[in-house]
Amino acid sequence: MKKTFLPPATIGILGSGQLGRMLAMAARQMGYRVHVFSPDRHSPTGQIADQEFTAAYDDLDAMRQFAQSVDVVTYEFENVPAETAVTCAQFAPLHPGPQALHIAQNRLREKEFMVRHGLPVAPFVAVGSLASLTVGLEEIGVPAILKTATSGYDGKGQEKIVNRQSSIVNRHWDAIGHQPAILEAFVDFEREVSVVAARGADGSFAHFGVIANDHANHILDVSTAPADVPPKVAQDAVEMARVVLEALDVVGVLCVEFFLTGDGRLLINEIAPRPHNSGHLTIEACATSQFEQQLRAICGLPLGDTRYLSPAAMANLLGDLWFLHKDNPQSAIRNPQSLNWTAVLAHHPAVKLHLYGKQTARPGRKMGHITAQAATGEEAATIVREARARARARGRGRTIR
Repeated sequence: MKKTFLPPATIGILGSGQLGRMLAMAARQMGYRVHVFSPDRHSPTGQIADQEFTAAYDDLDAMRQFAQSVDVVTYEFENVPAETAVTCAQFAPLHPGPQALHIAQNRLREKEFMVRHGLPVAPFVAVGSLASLTVGLEEIGVPAILKTATSGYDGKGQEKIVNRQSSIVNRHWDAIGHQPAILEAFVDFEREVSVVAARGADGSFAHFGVIANDHANHILDVSTAPADVPPKVAQDAVEMARVVLEALDVVGVLCVEFFLTGDGRLLINEIAPRPHNSGHLTIEACATSQFEQQLRAICGLPLGDTRYLSPAAMANLLGDLWFLHKDNPQSAIRNPQSLNWTAVLAHHPAVKLHLYGKQTARPGRKMGHITAQAATGEEAATIVREARARARARGRGRTIR
């Protein structure tokens, strides 16, 4: 029998970044209380929460105290230690459950999970040594992508191998720190797309359709919805997402990222058992945002309407914007408010600004995003790109001396 948590129940969030912040905002709007647990003080989520528990994730005594203070727990990133998740689940319901974390935390387990459930992925082999990497390259061929099994994101922990010469292979193996890894065949894809979907405690399923994603330097740059893909591709992507959520018994939101090849094939790249960067545009564009949907699911409430009010796009605001010269740390603009947000918002009345409350900018760090709605996704994408470009226009920000 499912349990329902109604306001003013307390939502516990493991992790304190921007995803937790936006979930906390959705919870606040609906009258819930929020407690957050992470090693950081005055974090993006902590700024919104009723209580901020600050301790290492492996501090199980602190975790027990946190879990006993809330009614239900979710997480905003998947690198929560497994023991932490299990401990937390002993005192409060944890959604999605430890099984989803276990699979998503390790690329090899993730790929093997897909194969077991008949889901398409690029050819891959497990790599545990330089010798197995050499053998794997003979099987997979080049070009190939070497990825650490754990902890890689936004292109980190990844090496593209285009030559099987031993000295070059050695350098790539050194570059990932001799960690357990997988070797994947390089996919010459046409575009990257994602499906953000939710599963309720009663097994109900809802999705936000297919979202098109453009990356720069391995980091998501612009997302557009709905993606301009053939109806059969969209149908297949949504069905694969449903299979993943059901097989993992997910209660909550999960994103499936795909490669779409030139001949129309979908290959699953990876999954994220939480709201996703590509789904940020749902805050304004959809009847129910991905964050409200996460809240509804973990609280046992009916899932919300996911229809789009209009096509939309989102552009990430990376820490690079805060640097006058990317390679010179001394050129950092002093604070986020010193960029010209007036010019960004003046570019088009549809532009919406979201800043995450992070105090320190670094190249590649996600500091915020902007969204826009328009008659087409392409028009919305043009608006957010052009608006973002105005962030430095006539800016009055001071630089660190």
